[in-house]
Amino acid sequence: MACWRFWTTRPGAAEPRPRNPAGSGFTVSERLVTTRSRRHGAVTAREIRAVQSGVSGMKLVAGNSNRALAEAIAAYLNLPLTKSVVRRFADMEVFVEIQENVRGEDVFVIQSTSYPANDHLMELLIIMDALKRASARRITAVVPYFGYARQDRKPGARTPISAKLVANLITKAGADRVLTLDLHAGQIQGFFDIPTDNLFAAPVLTRDIQQHYDGQKLMVVSPDVGGVVRARAIAKRLDADLAIVDKRRERAGESEVMNIIGDVKGRSCILVDDIVDSAGTLCNAAEALLEKGATQVSAYVTHGVLSGGAVARVSASRLKELVITDSIQATEAVRVSHNIRVVTIAPLIGEAMRRTAEERSVSSLFD
Repeated sequence: MACWRFWTTRPGAAEPRPRNPAGSGFTVSERLVTTRSRRHGAVTAREIRAVQSGVSGMKLVAGNSNRALAEAIAAYLNLPLTKSVVRRFADMEVFVEIQENVRGEDVFVIQSTSYPANDHLMELLIIMDALKRASARRITAVVPYFGYARQDRKPGARTPISAKLVANLITKAGADRVLTLDLHAGQIQGFFDIPTDNLFAAPVLTRDIQQHYDGQKLMVVSPDVGGVVRARAIAKRLDADLAIVDKRRERAGESEVMNIIGDVKGRSCILVDDIVDSAGTLCNAAEALLEKGATQVSAYVTHGVLSGGAVARVSASRLKELVITDSIQATEAVRVSHNIRVVTIAPLIGEAMRRTAEERSVSSLFD
């Protein structure tokens, strides 16, 4: 019977004591390979490398919201996406079938809750329910863009806190932990009763700024008071000054720039935000900065929602470029736009997933 065991002692030394006294004497990885060998009579070189690299037992499942990002993450981890079917019945009910054995596996479900938000949220919930009923050992919801994040408090009487409701739904559906990116408000982590890692796109955005704006007199600008902490973090990484746009929102979806806090004359300004939706705020801010003497204005935003006529608005604006990540799958209009560029966060998320699977620190990614 073929059986592989990996020991850490020198040749000729006494056989080590079992590293799992409560079990069979094998580590989790050893038991996986041993079980595999009993079933199939052989172990492939890839499986041995997987055990040695610490990602054995890790499965990736992708929904329909951002297949391209899921494939990029899988390529980074050198793992295939688990075979699954996510489709609709005639009445648009969601049906999910996991077509591989996931019993005892550490499963990561990659699904942004972007447009159409409700459909993609239901896909995520049903995928996790299917995995839970298939006896997955641990389910991690990888949600690069967490929809409903802007509904994190009651703005008025008799209104919901929808972000908390969605957190409850994800938890009840079977998630053991959540991995997300640049939450609109950091306190949303507290809405979950399970471990939640909020990654930051700042290292990715900072690297791109350094590559494209090296040697210029930079000024990092927050488009509103609420985004100062985020903008300050990037300004610190770039060793640049910080300015703030003071705006007054007349009604939902519209904003009017009032004044600029900080001297931007002769500076190359970088607007930094977490979400760009209608793009009205960014375009108005760019106009105000240029009127105050800025030489050029670009914008770096984590989540490119870009609803309605946002792409056309950006294209017609005085923004040099808008740089977004692929946390939300780009539309055709975004791909062909002359001043919208997409950078990938697949390596960042993939590395965080690897460290989660290996029980290593995730926060050290941002040290």
